[in-house]
Amino acid sequence: MHRPPIAKKQHHTLTAHSHTRIDPYYWLNDRENPEVIAYLEAENAYTEANMAHTKSFQDLLFEEMKGRIRENDQSVPYFLDGYFYYTRYEEGNEYAIYCRKARSLYSAEEILLDVNQLAIGYNYYKAGGLQVSEQNDLLAYGVDTVGRRVYTLHFKNLTTGEALPDQIPEVTGNSVWAGDNRTLFYTKQDPETLRAHQIWQHVVGSPVAEDLLVFEETDETFSIGIGRTKSRKYLEIMCNSTVSSEVRFLDAYLPTSEWQIFLPRERDHEYSVDHAGDLFYVRTNLKAANFRLMAVGPDQTTDVQAWQEIIPHRKKVFLESFEVFKDFLVLEERESGLIQLRVINQTDQAEHYIDFGEPTYTAGLGYNPEFNTSLLRFGYTSLTTPTTTFEYNLVTQRKKRLKQQEVLGGFSSSDYLSERLYVTVRDGAKVPVSLVYRRGTDIDGSAPLLLYAYGSYGLSMDAYFSSNRLSLLDRGFIFAIAHLRGGQEMGRHWYEDGKLLKKKNTFTDYIDCASFLIEHQYANPHKLFAQGGSAGGLLMGVVANVRPDLFRAIVADVPFVDVVTTMLDDSIPLTTGEYDEWGNPNDKKYYHYMLSYSPYDNVAAKSYPNMLVTAGLHDSQVQYWEPAKWVAKLRTMKIDQRQLLLKTNMEAGHSGTTGRFAPLKEIAMEYAFILDVLNK
Repeated sequence: MHRPPIAKKQHHTLTAHSHTRIDPYYWLNDRENPEVIAYLEAENAYTEANMAHTKSFQDLLFEEMKGRIRENDQSVPYFLDGYFYYTRYEEGNEYAIYCRKARSLYSAEEILLDVNQLAIGYNYYKAGGLQVSEQNDLLAYGVDTVGRRVYTLHFKNLTTGEALPDQIPEVTGNSVWAGDNRTLFYTKQDPETLRAHQIWQHVVGSPVAEDLLVFEETDETFSIGIGRTKSRKYLEIMCNSTVSSEVRFLDAYLPTSEWQIFLPRERDHEYSVDHAGDLFYVRTNLKAANFRLMAVGPDQTTDVQAWQEIIPHRKKVFLESFEVFKDFLVLEERESGLIQLRVINQTDQAEHYIDFGEPTYTAGLGYNPEFNTSLLRFGYTSLTTPTTTFEYNLVTQRKKRLKQQEVLGGFSSSDYLSERLYVTVRDGAKVPVSLVYRRGTDIDGSAPLLLYAYGSYGLSMDAYFSSNRLSLLDRGFIFAIAHLRGGQEMGRHWYEDGKLLKKKNTFTDYIDCASFLIEHQYANPHKLFAQGGSAGGLLMGVVANVRPDLFRAIVADVPFVDVVTTMLDDSIPLTTGEYDEWGNPNDKKYYHYMLSYSPYDNVAAKSYPNMLVTAGLHDSQVQYWEPAKWVAKLRTMKIDQRQLLLKTNMEAGHSGTTGRFAPLKEIAMEYAFILDVLNK
């Protein structure tokens, strides 16, 4: 029997609102401390020792999952400014190769970036945010070699292939070219909190020291980004908090002119703007909880009084997004928890919906840069259907499959069944649950079930396909997604009812869904497994404290579990921007509410399920010390002999290892843990 590492206890007092907490593991909050690194490495060694007997099985799972992926693969090209752009992968390589062809797909290939070459010598390498200039001859892209989402901007001359000397360090990776082919606007973050708060202007060839600060967001609850409208006529600075937003715009061809505010920010007013044809289109929740669509001409004032309603608010339909074409308007709507694509002919106002024909699925608008076209690109996937890209003719109403994710190894969708259930939880709300299992699996309580959920930030966790998941389904598992409050699956109210002082609805929804699955013989407590990551890891932490008896094992990926301490520390990345999500614990009522569910603060002397917890040393979203402290406290408090394992990726951040296949090793470890526990 391997002995677990025991973290030392060091008395640290935390006081707020005349309430004192003692945190004996606060000292772990120092990634530069060799003693901290030694503890994390000891935990990793303990995990490796306890999982050593599964090593060959992990290798088998890795090869099994890798074997379903076509190594030589290519994305569907899209056309922009005279070029077809696409991404391809080569056998044996981990990273993407970004390419384009001029005018025709039969033209010679031009490689913009071969990330495989750039990544040589790095343990972690992330290239992203590729931006091609107006005249198609300059490329800007960001590189992160640590995993903390702090990038360096690089530039490349696409005509000569040479790397330009311009390099801009410590940026977010978000950038956009102006129309003069020389000016790039980019976003910088606060070096301590990592909040995106500044927009800078760089002229290619000029010293970075001469770059101009054009906008700074001083409200610590807001983060910013920059983009360009569909018409490409305007640049936009988007300022967003949890509950409000503000857009500034600038003529893309006059980069030194003054930025204009589209509409000044007001609390509880969220809006976004795009420009196409000769109109600004505004998606807004002004007097519209589920959002509506408005329009206004650039020659008019952008004041709300000038807005004309295009799509009214609907109580049961949430307006997620929209796409504008010369003759058509396409809406991405959500009703009864499912995405629908609604097509409106702007000439005669005739409309129809695109039919998908499955009980639970995910659909969404693709990248559609062209305005004067009748072809819509959209994506589709379900629990049984691999990710598919369609081209839809808005006039003939016919769709053409451009590409479907190829799953090697004899996969057939017909071998699997999906269901959508509605669980009436304790306060009467009906929570959707999506399930998938291999045909022939008995629904009698004998099958193991993995219940996954997220339930925060208004992010909808829709039903999606995973070829990796087949390794569980083919071994008799049922996989389920609980679409909890805190997400936005059922409309804006679904989000509002799962945050701030209603956050506990997320946790009780999950518990009630698990109980329902047991009651209706989809699962039993001896074979029921739970998984969630980040804010979903918070969910796992609460469930472990509140109903440990329901689950055989829990996998908590990069879990946000030290809620009170983190939200009281405004120097930590994300904290100030999330007061409207979790509450500001400097306010007594939020402090005590958070304290009542914070997993770290509520660890108790009780039996817990088997648990595997992951962390990333360079995580910028959930700091590594949250899961580390949680595990350290669980070790000294829990009274059972079940497994408690912590695996910290010492070379990555929130999203884990980079590359196409390397992340499969992390998934293989988690699956091996689940299956090992099941078989004991």
